[in-house]
Amino acid sequence: MAEAVVLNLLSNFAPYLNEEMNLLTGVRDEIEYIKDEFERMSHFLRVADAVEERDPELKVWVKQVREAAYDTEDVLDMYMLRLGHHHGDGLRGFLRMVSCFIKTLKARHQIASEVKRIKSKIINISQGHQRYRDIYGKIEQGSSSTHSGITWHDCRSDALLLQEANLVGIGKPKSKLIQWLTDDDPRLKVLSIAGMGGLGKTTLTKKVYDDAAVKGHFKNHAWITVSESFKAEELLKDMIRQLFEEVAQPLPRGVDNMDRNTLKRIINDFLLQKRYVLVFDDVWNIPAWQFLKLIFPECNCGSRILLTTRRVDVASFASIDYHGTVYDLPTLSPEDSWDLFCRKAFRGNSCPSYLEDLSRVILKKCGGLPLAIVAIGGLLSMKGNTLDEWERIYRGLGVELQENDKLKSLNMIMSLSYSDLPSHLKLCFLYLSIFPEDYIFNHWRLIRLWVAEGFVKGKEGMQIEKVAEGYINELINRSLVQVAERTDESFETYRIHDLWREMVLSKSREQNVVSINSADTADKVRRLAVHHSMGDIQSIDFTRLRSLLVFCKEDPLSMLSKVVSLGNGVRLLTVLDLGGTRLQTFPNEIVKLVNLTHLCLRKTKVKTIPKSIGNLKNLETLDLKYTKVTELPDEILKLKHLRHLLLCHFRGLIHDCFPNESTYCFPDESGFKALAGIGRLQSLQNLCSMEANHGSRSNIMLSELGKLTQLTRLKILRLAKEDGKVLCSSLEKLNNLQSLCVGAKDENEIIDLDSLSSAPQRLRSLGLKGRQQNLPHWIPSLHNLTKVFIGWSKLRHVDSLQLLQDLPNLVCLHLFSAYQGEELCFKAVGFQRLTMLILNSFEGLRWVRVEEGSMPLLKELQIMKCNLMTKVPSGIEHLTNLKFIVFGDASDTLISSLDRNLQGGDYWKIAHIPEVRISDSKSGYWHGRNITMVESRSR
Repeated sequence: MAEAVVLNLLSNFAPYLNEEMNLLTGVRDEIEYIKDEFERMSHFLRVADAVEERDPELKVWVKQVREAAYDTEDVLDMYMLRLGHHHGDGLRGFLRMVSCFIKTLKARHQIASEVKRIKSKIINISQGHQRYRDIYGKIEQGSSSTHSGITWHDCRSDALLLQEANLVGIGKPKSKLIQWLTDDDPRLKVLSIAGMGGLGKTTLTKKVYDDAAVKGHFKNHAWITVSESFKAEELLKDMIRQLFEEVAQPLPRGVDNMDRNTLKRIINDFLLQKRYVLVFDDVWNIPAWQFLKLIFPECNCGSRILLTTRRVDVASFASIDYHGTVYDLPTLSPEDSWDLFCRKAFRGNSCPSYLEDLSRVILKKCGGLPLAIVAIGGLLSMKGNTLDEWERIYRGLGVELQENDKLKSLNMIMSLSYSDLPSHLKLCFLYLSIFPEDYIFNHWRLIRLWVAEGFVKGKEGMQIEKVAEGYINELINRSLVQVAERTDESFETYRIHDLWREMVLSKSREQNVVSINSADTADKVRRLAVHHSMGDIQSIDFTRLRSLLVFCKEDPLSMLSKVVSLGNGVRLLTVLDLGGTRLQTFPNEIVKLVNLTHLCLRKTKVKTIPKSIGNLKNLETLDLKYTKVTELPDEILKLKHLRHLLLCHFRGLIHDCFPNESTYCFPDESGFKALAGIGRLQSLQNLCSMEANHGSRSNIMLSELGKLTQLTRLKILRLAKEDGKVLCSSLEKLNNLQSLCVGAKDENEIIDLDSLSSAPQRLRSLGLKGRQQNLPHWIPSLHNLTKVFIGWSKLRHVDSLQLLQDLPNLVCLHLFSAYQGEELCFKAVGFQRLTMLILNSFEGLRWVRVEEGSMPLLKELQIMKCNLMTKVPSGIEHLTNLKFIVFGDASDTLISSLDRNLQGGDYWKIAHIPEVRISDSKSGYWHGRNITMVESRSR
């Protein structure tokens, strides 16, 4: 992680070495020296980060380098803040420069002194370790021992020796995998079992591999543990030994001295025309799989490959190649988790009543992870059944994970996933400690925070937010971040496993990435997250604070006053997130934070934004969603770096219930009154939500949108029919647009977007709210569309809706009061990738028909407030992938038709759907949770 800090610093040196900067004599040379030293250090840090835990001396050195990098960043940023002014050109500019030089002479001397102090510190760090030579030797040795895998293999071998009688929750997945392995398909197939470390992938695979049905079905068998770093020749030799010894054949002569190509050929020849099963346990990356797949032949004998991995991308890559599938191993159910916990913590006895509440809280931390339940349950069993001792373990679980020998294997399994991360992802992952326990964090919020913190480095031709999305996907692939909720194929919200959070908190505190309340004792807090009470942070040193995020519900005004009153130090603050607090008014202290790049006041009660907001010249994100602000001052237009301008609110609707705030328009949603000159904000990428209906100036403001060529997300509200042509003219210039939402000024106003000759081809999300005679003709050309919302269009002809059915990538379709007809038919060839369909408030709708072949991938169907429907959709039984269905405000007739005992009823049509929810049209009370609940309700 220290490498990421140093590399981040190195990427920001250039402005300070610019010739135009007026440094005192010799200071530039000293900054050059510091830069060069950090460049040399970065080579060693790349490996040292991975092995520092094994060497206390090395760990101290890494910490010293990290803190020196932080100090350097602070000094350089303070220099830019106090001295980095542009004085203009010509004689006036020269005179201003001279005047400024005289006025800031004291500050220049202070900064020169700080630079010398840091240079001296860097020299001491270097000399103390003999210019890294000894360190390099230690790193090489440590790296070798780290990758030897001795401890790792010892730990994993325990899983291979477990008796099935001691396992829980293994029956169903084992049966499913055996059935798949022994089917009659003659093709070579690869089954990948994916999941986070400690989930029991190896244990399950071993029980499947050893099952008599599997042993008897295949002629040849081999189990190969691949692990994080494997030696190719040794792996191949081990495989040859297993295969030849199983059939009592002597090993090929000279096998120990063969090269890898010869070894591969021996294995390939041996397996040719045989039905075999091979297990490759713990495959860490795609290159490892690409090496392994060259070993086995394809011979249509019904052979199978079982592969276990922590990485979803590896699993998908391997299985797609060979007609296979990915089995995402789930965590244990609450019932199985409790069973396993009691076996370990109480040695098979029942839980004492006085420990049950605490036991269940501890069990929740384990999150259904078998290894965690076994390890923590085993630790507790050694402590005796004393409440005080159990509470101590619970409160200090993060420390116990790091230090307790009883949890060593669990800690190591988790640490391997962390150590395997590249340095920039380590920093991003540790940053997740800002969020409180059980917190569900939003996709775009996390991306904007990462970018504001400087964690994301741009790539040529890509917006930096797109790069950050890749970071999130990588953490999901590695099973370090879990998807909490998704509304379509794109992820919306996330969480991290409770045990990972404990480890992240511990490492983040240790490496001074984030401090949480006053529990942290870092000398110079850089990022502070307030989770519980602002009274907890009275003793914290704020002088080097870069980020302040408040999650408690108090009014932060007094704390903010204290922070800002500390003077120049706190002016380095770049991230301020007060979202969800009880803030009533915009704090005047904020406008003094001229280094601020990210300001979030979301879900506060702030009503007005002062003109002095224009002082925040570096601001990139201004998040005022769900505040009471309705109008922005013209001074906003001074913020030339602004990339995300977010402001919308609702009257009466609970906005949290909606899946994607940027795609949908709702009946009482409001934004901010349009600003004359909005086109000056050339850096804007996200504009949500601006009101178009603003008197005679409306057309001028809508035409200004065409100047915002960087826009990727745009929401325009209160559009009048006559505004359509001007808006279309602007939209034709927004080639980067990916999300567009347009709402009429009321539900009876017609949206006219038909004059748009060429819609932005990168559009992925489209929301239209307002009356329409027909859907825009250009919709079928948008082949990248994944989400569509159509509201209040009240179309009279179903043919218009059928424009949507051929969109090749559409996965989520939400129709709200979109059609006035009695029947809706989904054609056999339509909606081939759709996974979610919502039909809401179709007042005249009586029948829905689904032809066979339509919506083959549909997983979720919601039918809300369609009160005239008396039967479930005809043909719903063809939707074999449907997992979840909702009937909201359903008629009594429809509910009764779901009685499984009713002759001629519709129960049989939905019997295959795992979860069904129903509310009746009178009480609105939700009766159904799953199919059995529906049965009891209907009777």
